[in-house]
Amino acid sequence: MNSATLDYRDTFLPTEHDRTLARKSGRDLARLVGRDRDITVRVLAEGSPEEVVLPASAIRFLVGLLTEMAQGNAVTLMPIDAELTTQQAADLLNVSRPFLVQLVDSGEIPARKVGTHRRVLFRDLMAYKQKTDAARSKALDELAAQSQELDMGY
Repeated sequence: MNSATLDYRDTFLPTEHDRTLARKSGRDLARLVGRDRDITVRVLAEGSPEEVVLPASAIRFLVGLLTEMAQGNAVTLMPIDAELTTQQAADLLNVSRPFLVQLVDSGEIPARKVGTHRRVLFRDLMAYKQKTDAARSKALDELAAQSQELDMGY
């Protein structure tokens, strides 16, 4: 593995210096978001400038990454087709491993078996999360509408 290749299991916890720099560079890059065109960035590496062309989608990703770093959050890069253990999947959903195993066994989240161990695709986990988040949001909207109808003062 060369130094330019990241292992998706690497997690980066930003230092205070990283947080400060991420805050500034995130604000600078945020001005470029929404232009929907590739962006050329000049990089000074060891004194010699090089130009790098970045797709517009990468700029949006970088702004999100820098925002998280500026807040001191650890950041992990995860490919969409990564296979996760049930513990990794449970950690991402912030649920217990036994609860996640129940979701897999009931068919709510697809998985495959490797020997006796279950593996969950990151994309399937995120699809489940989006589905449950949407259902939760809908239920909250309905509760808010009911409280307005009943003039409950919220």
